[in-house]
Amino acid sequence: MTLTFVDGLIIGLYLLVVVAIGVALRRRTRTSEDFFLSGYRIFTRLRDESGRRLRGLKIIRSETDRRRMVWSGNLLTEYRYRYVRVAVEHIVDSTHVRTTRPGGALSLDLTFTTTPEDTPPPAGSPFPDWHTARQFAGPMPFTFSPRPDGRVVVVQGTRESWRPRPVAVQNWQVALFEEPPFRGTSPILANAFAVENIDYRWERGRLVKPSPAP
Repeated sequence: MTLTFVDGLIIGLYLLVVVAIGVALRRRTRTSEDFFLSGYRIFTRLRDESGRRLRGLKIIRSETDRRRMVWSGNLLTEYRYRYVRVAVEHIVDSTHVRTTRPGGALSLDLTFTTTPEDTPPPAGSPFPDWHTARQFAGPMPFTFSPRPDGRVVVVQGTRESWRPRPVAVQNWQVALFEEPPFRGTSPILANAFAVENIDYRWERGRLVKPSPAP
């Protein structure tokens, strides 16, 4: 399947572990269906049975504004899809994204603006400049989805024309950090960037039994 970013944003949050939040404001499939998707991921590594070390993202949660996507995603994957209501507002060069659960509880509130390429990372970021931060702006080649039996579904993806550009975040609130196991942590905004018009392709997933480190 090929998916195209019409607009998107990924936020890196620096904690004891690093969490990436990817927000696709609009994605289009081959059937021309548009949908919102936000993905919550942890940067991690996995060693497969052959000893090869794979670098990628472990799925924490996925959110979308299409109930059919929730149903099919949870049927076919362990990506933990859930439904959210989405409001996106564009004012000049500023974008405000707000997602809420059906009961009204906030899930994500984010405002960002476009910036020049030489814009420094957010205040408090562990990265000294955009050049350094860009090295951690992906794309990650693998996604990992653990199964109850201890094995992990590994999917390799390819992405063309991945050209991230920095954005400035005015405010952000992520409900994930008010839930276990992140509750009580103090997340730091490490980096924020946007990518557009990205073709995604995924290889067939494979089951991997993690190998212990040597």
